[in-house]
Amino acid sequence: MASRATTDELLDARAHAARWLADYRGRAGAGDVVVDGDVTAWEAAFEELAVAAGDDLGHARARVQRHAEDIGTGFRVAGDSDERPWPVSPVPLLIGEDEWHGIAAGAAQRAGLLETILADLYGEAKLVADGAIPAALVNGSPLFLRPMVGLTVPGGYQLQFVAFDVGRGPDGEWRVLADHVRSPAGAGYALENRLATSRTLGGLQGRLNILRHAPFFAAFRDGLAELCKRAEPRIGLLTPGRWNASYAEQAHLARYLGFLLVEGADLTVTEDRLYVRTIAGLKRVDALWQRADPRLLDPLAFDSHSQIGVPGLIDAFAAHNVLISNAPGAGVMEAPAMQAFLPALARRLLGERLLLPNIATWWCGDDGARGVVEQRLGELRVAPAFGANPLGLPDGAVQGADLSADRRAALLADMAKRPQDYVGQEMVRLSTMPVAADSELAARPFTLRVFAARGPDGDWTVLPGGFARIGEHADIRAAVMGDGLWSADVAVHSPNQQAHDSLLTAPDTTQVRRNPGTLPSRVADNFYWLGRYLERGEALLTIVRVMLGNSIDADAGAALDHDTVGRMAGLVVAGGAAAHPERLKRPDLVQLARTALDAQEGWHNIPAINRLARNIAGVSRDRLSGDMIRLLDAPHPAKGGSMLDRAGSLQRRYAALSGLAAEHMGRTASWRFHDLGRRVERGIVVTRLVRTFGLAGATSDDLSTLLDLADSQISYRQRYLTGIARVPVVDLVALDPGNPRSLAYQVDCIAAHLDQLPVLHDDGLPEDQQAEALALKALLAATSAANLDVEHLLEAERQLTRLSEAIARRYFLQGAEPLRAGGLTLA
Repeated sequence: MASRATTDELLDARAHAARWLADYRGRAGAGDVVVDGDVTAWEAAFEELAVAAGDDLGHARARVQRHAEDIGTGFRVAGDSDERPWPVSPVPLLIGEDEWHGIAAGAAQRAGLLETILADLYGEAKLVADGAIPAALVNGSPLFLRPMVGLTVPGGYQLQFVAFDVGRGPDGEWRVLADHVRSPAGAGYALENRLATSRTLGGLQGRLNILRHAPFFAAFRDGLAELCKRAEPRIGLLTPGRWNASYAEQAHLARYLGFLLVEGADLTVTEDRLYVRTIAGLKRVDALWQRADPRLLDPLAFDSHSQIGVPGLIDAFAAHNVLISNAPGAGVMEAPAMQAFLPALARRLLGERLLLPNIATWWCGDDGARGVVEQRLGELRVAPAFGANPLGLPDGAVQGADLSADRRAALLADMAKRPQDYVGQEMVRLSTMPVAADSELAARPFTLRVFAARGPDGDWTVLPGGFARIGEHADIRAAVMGDGLWSADVAVHSPNQQAHDSLLTAPDTTQVRRNPGTLPSRVADNFYWLGRYLERGEALLTIVRVMLGNSIDADAGAALDHDTVGRMAGLVVAGGAAAHPERLKRPDLVQLARTALDAQEGWHNIPAINRLARNIAGVSRDRLSGDMIRLLDAPHPAKGGSMLDRAGSLQRRYAALSGLAAEHMGRTASWRFHDLGRRVERGIVVTRLVRTFGLAGATSDDLSTLLDLADSQISYRQRYLTGIARVPVVDLVALDPGNPRSLAYQVDCIAAHLDQLPVLHDDGLPEDQQAEALALKALLAATSAANLDVEHLLEAERQLTRLSEAIARRYFLQGAEPLRAGGLTLA
């Protein structure tokens, strides 16, 4: 931070900043925010940038990107299997408080106008009846949801959260480019940009009195709660799932706001009330901030093919038993064609002009407007009227001047057939802002996404800043900027000192709670299987390492008996990690290990196990630490070095994950299910190991290998100084409750976890999963190491499998079974 910098560093930073500022102002064109803006504010920003990066702008860019990745910011492009890092520029967009007040007033006014129009369209429809809005504009829109007509919405509002894309022209005027009301995305990215930039430019917040984000998010959260019927409502953020482009943002917002991150499968409607399936039964949900396509929310009301919706959700909404933000059907206001009518509607409904004007828009469904578009085609942008691409625009919006003669003719021909599918819009020229490109600051065009939310008093509050999208090229036409290459924090600065607001309430007024909250069944399922997969991978790596000679016994390992090695290879094959080698020579074993560690095909080798674990991490961002997610997302070790070394490297990664779970996860239900998965999987592995290496007739190599695979060599040798004997080895590995790697220890842990998890009955009798655990404890307690045979071990494995199935039936999503379960809990 600048406050900690030495005098020499500050002098150097000021020198770098002055040079950057002078060079940039000399190269930037008219209308650039630095050229037009507050020089003092930009000097402060560049000085903080120089403090962070010295004279290396590339270092600043890498540093802010690293902070963004530490926060967990990411996004997904359609067709990608993995998330991409969210691109953040280290240079924020600075806007003075006075200028921002104009933007905020315009955003609040526009939000109110959209609310008024929506209330009429789904109510009395006077605007359509009077001709203020053409009927074809509403009825022809795929975003108009007819089942919502006539419904009164909970709380009386259609909208609680909206966003607007605005652009600043070279003359300094701000205009709206697009409205976002269905499920506005980006507020989480604005928050994450602020966090990443603040960590990079640590002193800027205090130097420029930058307005904070927390009051906005607190107002939105409290506004939703105010509209619910219960004093302490349960609010969910409904996500389409991990494949959604902004899933990482949704997970971050849910964690920040204290909302329950849920998918459609987590929810159910019964008696016109919405519930989330949890490990303690069904729990009432009072409000949903939905981030899915509203047409997919309820297959009974809208799209019957929807796999991500909740049957009956709209019935619960119509009964005023759940608030949905924003109300389904609000997306009709997103149609670009609607912008052609908003200026006149503002004068009609509000009695005032739009404070943030639209870009000029002509809807071709009107004959006069269509004539204007055809006459001025070379200077306009032609776009779909309702979002979906019509025949004349197969690739989306185009600039009329860029059309070939054939494409122009095809466009005009289809426009004549279906004019209502097209709009013409003026070409907008954008202001520029600085971005760190290579080794210098370059001027690039930008747009700003502004967010408005309804607070607890019903009024609109506007997030001070939002986030900026920055174009890749110097061309300042909005039409060619696309989605931008970078994003940037938007810092609204003030001459007045800002309060250190936070979403945390005052420490003396917060009620202490030790219950971490509701655990959805899907989340419990994910944590359970994450534990199983990680334990399965660690067990496979242990077999590979011992098979290749990594025994702590100097006389064993590299010269294990041929049959013992064969049995280890058989475990790898039986686990589905590789095919059985023709021979058991060293090269064959190395190839077997290579297949188990590196082969991309198959379902049970290390890459496959890692993929399964990584998929679970992808849907658990709101509940896993950043360190654990980074380890799960880490790339597979590059090939090179011995297979033994590579197996060791992977095993250390698994050990780190185990350590994070053991020492950093709170002892919540999430941790219990994660540990249950580990214990069940380890118990199954141990039964197979003892059955393979510990039965009557086992050789010393077999027994030594069993101790290695069960990580019990040291424990055995501390206890027995006379050498290896079968009965003590089997007792230690299978039946000793004091050995954390033994079967008995796993069963004791499983029983203890199940005793702590919620039950649905209050009759004091054990539920199925508890009964299975007690039966397994009894089986082991009644068995001695001398009498432990293959039948005992097979029965123990069968009971562990039945136990796992009982846990799944009781706690995880099993179709509609939780709704039919006796003693169902509703809260």
